[in-house]
Amino acid sequence: MKYPNFAPLLRGISVLMLDVDGVLTGGGINYNSAGEEFKRFDVKDGLGLVMLRLIGIRTAIITGRTSKIVERRANELGFDFIMQGFPIKLPVYQKLKNELALPDEAFAFIGDDLIDLDVMRQVGFSAAPADAHPAVKSIAHYICRNNGGAGAIREVVDLIIAFRRGEFGAQNYIPMELLEKWQDVVWEKLNEE
Repeated sequence: MKYPNFAPLLRGISVLMLDVDGVLTGGGINYNSAGEEFKRFDVKDGLGLVMLRLIGIRTAIITGRTSKIVERRANELGFDFIMQGFPIKLPVYQKLKNELALPDEAFAFIGDDLIDLDVMRQVGFSAAPADAHPAVKSIAHYICRNNGGAGAIREVVDLIIAFRRGEFGAQNYIPMELLEKWQDVVWEKLNEE
């Protein structure tokens, strides 16, 4: 796969938005005999989201379902915006964009299924987990090597940090061709200093 230079897209990102089922989680929905819902979250994804806040990037959830577990996890991670119960995501994205007075280019979105397509087409940078629906992967700027709920978010976070700050540590899953473009960003940063 040929990768473009993502630096121009990622340097302008101010908000990372993501879907929940299939992105923040693996997509499975488990219930116990009492009907209580269970979800599994990846701690590396969580730490990545916290790291984004440390470099001034806000985080948002836009999901079609509503879940107390998602709200709890989002609050633990310090999400700036939690938008649940929106199976048609474009209007709520546009509302957030207007509230923040930011252009599409300031937003990134990670989605995995058909209800994510409208937002993915609008934002400045879109990504899809490795196990996303083929239609989603066909329009994503970046297709992760990791699955949803298993490191895909961290992969995108590491990309954002690498291309924004010239700091990089996740060499195990980023393709060499992309790493070479990241090195150009580092050289530019060194030459500026």
